[in-house]
Amino acid sequence: MRFIQLEFTDVLGTPKAFNITPAELENALEEGMTFDGSAVDGFSRVQEADVLAHPDAKTFQILPLPGEASVARMFCDITHLDGTPFGGDPRNVLRRSLERARERGFSFYASPDLEYFYFADGSPAQALRPLDNGSYFDLTTTDLPTEVRKQTVLTLEDMGIPVEKSQHEDAPSQHEIDLRYTDALTMADTVMTTRMLVKEVAARNGLYATFMPKPLAGVQGSGMHTHMSLFEGDTNAFHDPGDEYGLSKVAKGFIAGLLTHAREITAVTNQWVNSYKRLVIGYEAPVYVAWARNNRSVVVNVPHAKKDKKESTRIEYRAPDPACNPYLAFAVILAAGLKGVEEGYDLPEPTETNLYQSTPEERLADGITTLPGSLADAVAEMERSELVADALGEHVFEWFIRNKKAEWAEYKTQVTQFELDRYLPRL
Repeated sequence: MRFIQLEFTDVLGTPKAFNITPAELENALEEGMTFDGSAVDGFSRVQEADVLAHPDAKTFQILPLPGEASVARMFCDITHLDGTPFGGDPRNVLRRSLERARERGFSFYASPDLEYFYFADGSPAQALRPLDNGSYFDLTTTDLPTEVRKQTVLTLEDMGIPVEKSQHEDAPSQHEIDLRYTDALTMADTVMTTRMLVKEVAARNGLYATFMPKPLAGVQGSGMHTHMSLFEGDTNAFHDPGDEYGLSKVAKGFIAGLLTHAREITAVTNQWVNSYKRLVIGYEAPVYVAWARNNRSVVVNVPHAKKDKKESTRIEYRAPDPACNPYLAFAVILAAGLKGVEEGYDLPEPTETNLYQSTPEERLADGITTLPGSLADAVAEMERSELVADALGEHVFEWFIRNKKAEWAEYKTQVTQFELDRYLPRL
């Protein structure tokens, strides 16, 4: 092993890293490594620039990268020079939420389904052309994207990251990798690793992989449907064998919390202008703030638990997309769910109909709202949310909103190809 890569993310979830040699590892583990936080988006101001990266020894893994020099990686927690947690570190944000759950006797587990696209070229100047014409679960034997996905899964397994399944998704050139359940902090680290390896293996094969929520018009976008549950020790706190849905009081409160605060947390789970091109009617994305069993139109789905396997009782939050910061997304999802448990929120009746086919009047009568329709709407909801402010902490909350307002302001100045195609010939 020639190098150790110390990894962390900025507030938006962009991976960051610097390398040390094995000779420096002992010092890094004992004292942390100093770096300039003012150079990282959402981190320190210039006058308080230096912060410490503390490697988490539990995250040590050898990276299966090409080349002679072997590289290991470790995820880091970021602190101030005095050792106190740094408020701008997304990993610390999630740690705080998990600690609040532990104080109530709960451990939070998650299992996301990561959807993404393969293309021949990632240049914005090039027209994106799908590399296959596949749909759900299509079994193909000769196309390169399927082979690249298989290589990626094997690479993840070689790193000790278990994959539950992988498949071709609904849209042409769209694929999915489902990660096996584990605790939320490990899973957030795993999402970052998986996104990197999907892109790395694709590049080795001359392809470009993207987690952009909606790279192609007219087809489904990419989601990160996240299955989750709370455990009390080894007991699934979401399971109640006497309930008609198999859901405990804790599970129902958690679902009610997600529904109550769904609009407030959407700017975090869906953080880009492009995210809202996916959250539209007609493309199997969740739009409606409701819950049900096996219903793609609702934001919270409750899959059927496996027979005689109560630990598989879980809920699925369908709103997030794979371009979110997983640390922040898991933190606000957990905060919303716990709020419902703690406050005893009432859970409405499940939605049994396809809400895509219902009328606005019918949805209004049932008290069903929609997720925000744009980044601007989502940020406005977030800005009013005490729950999100508390979950993220003042540093991340204020910087995130400021950054997203700037993104929306810049987006509004752009002239899109849609506008040119629609208006130029007739105006």
